[in-house]
Amino acid sequence: MLAIIEAAGWPIWLIIAASVATVTIIIERFLSLRRSQILPDGLLARAVQDYRGQGVNAEMLGKLSASSPLGRVLAAGLKNVRSSREIMKESIEEAGSVIAHDLERYLPMLGTLAAVTPLLGLFGTVIGMIEIFGSQSPTGAANPAALAHGISVALYNTAFGIIVAVPALMFYRFFRGKVDGFLVEMEQQAVKLVEVVHGERN
Repeated sequence: MLAIIEAAGWPIWLIIAASVATVTIIIERFLSLRRSQILPDGLLARAVQDYRGQGVNAEMLGKLSASSPLGRVLAAGLKNVRSSREIMKESIEEAGSVIAHDLERYLPMLGTLAAVTPLLGLFGTVIGMIEIFGSQSPTGAANPAALAHGISVALYNTAFGIIVAVPALMFYRFFRGKVDGFLVEMEQQAVKLVEVVHGERN
C-alpha cells in the first residue's frame, strides 16, 4: 500500500485526508441515526399514559425531553397542552425544525466530500500530466522513470478519487433518506399527540 501511495505522489494525501473524513462521518452517523435512539418504540403511548395519569409537570417533561429527539418533540407539545391546537402545533414544529437540523449534522460535509474527491483525483491527474510533459528533454527524448512516475500519479489519483467519491455519495443519499423517514414518522406521532390531547383520538 505504501508503494502505491509513493507512486501516486503528493496529491494522493489530499484524497487520503478526504477518505478519513468520509469514513469518520459515516461511522458517526451510523451510530447517531439508530432508530432506537431517535424513535423509541412505544414512547408516544407512554407519554399519553403519563399525561392522562398525572398530567403535565416539570419532571415528566424533563424525562420525556431527555429520552430522545421524538421525546423532545412530544415534550414541546405537552408544554402547551393548555393552549389551543394551533399553538401546540407551532411549538411542535419549532422543536421539529431544531431536531431536523441536528439529525442532518455532518451530512452537508459528506455530500461535499462526495463532490470534491473526484475533483481532487482530477487535480492529481493534471499534476501527473505536467510531470509527463516535464519528462521530455530538449532533444525530444523522454526520461522513462519520470514518464512512468507521471503516468502513475495521473492514474492512481483518478482511481482513488472515484473510489472515495462513490461510497460517500451512496451513504449521503442513504442517510438523507433515513433522516427524511425519521422526520415524517416523528411528525405523524406528534399529530397523534395533538389529536389525543384535544379529544379527537382515543
